[in-house]
Amino acid sequence: MSLAYPYTVEPQEGGGLFVQFVDLEEAFTEGATPEEAAFNAAEVLSGILSHRLEQGDTIPAPSSAPDLAHTAPSAEVQAAILLRQARGDRPLSDLARALETSWAAAQRLEDPRHWPTLKQLDRAARVLGKRLVLSLE
Repeated sequence: MSLAYPYTVEPQEGGGLFVQFVDLEEAFTEGATPEEAAFNAAEVLSGILSHRLEQGDTIPAPSSAPDLAHTAPSAEVQAAILLRQARGDRPLSDLARALETSWAAAQRLEDPRHWPTLKQLDRAARVLGKRLVLSLE
């Protein structure tokens, strides 16, 4: 599943570019150049989605907008979101039992402030009936 979110880019009066995410109204930023605006967009997206994860808020799926620019959050935020989505309504305690670990250790897998190892991510994915797939872009 791709977590690349679409965003609009609008020129501002006096120069610069305003960036607004389609799926997250609270996620916006700006940049002096297209490159800076894209970099700032990725940073803002990571921050907003990380905050939503910490608060237990819903994470909307990215909408399909092929004509717009897209960016993805940081790797740690993506991993946390994908594990939470794969777990679905299954209690965290069930995941902890299946992984033969503590509830706190299982909870850290869905916390973007922690960096689980690839081994931990792969094991969690298998327990959830998924397969870990890596990609470099």
